[in-house]
Amino acid sequence: MDRFLSNAVNRIDAKGRVSVPAHFRAVLQKRGYQDLYALRALDVPALDVGGPDLLDRYEARIALEDPFLQTADDMSFFCHGDGSFLKLDQDGRITVSDFLRDHTGITTEVAFVGRGHFFQIWEPERLQAHGAEVRARLLKLRQAAVASRSPERAE
Repeated sequence: MDRFLSNAVNRIDAKGRVSVPAHFRAVLQKRGYQDLYALRALDVPALDVGGPDLLDRYEARIALEDPFLQTADDMSFFCHGDGSFLKLDQDGRITVSDFLRDHTGITTEVAFVGRGHFFQIWEPERLQAHGAEVRARLLKLRQAAVASRSPERAE
């Protein structure tokens, strides 16, 4: 499998490191990643993490913008100024730096969440709350779609 799927919570060790889940490390190894690109998510207290191709994707999008307009500058500031490289050690661990902690609120445990071509790093309780919000939004959409198709709906 070449996708980041599922989720896991791992404890930060005494040296401030956390193990990336084995099934995520398998994807990283298959893709040949040694360094990870991490970006503070724009709308949630999480980090988006992937290989250099994730940064390449953002830079390709920036290149489509007029370099003299504010949008290109803002996008570059976000992708480069709010991004960082994380180094995997030989045992598949990353250091939980202030860069990770400040945006996410992580203290003692790290939640890893698969997002297909990348994964996210969350503080576990915040992830749980976010997951409940996502499910509620999707349920509301499903119920609205069912109600709009129902021939017995009230008029």
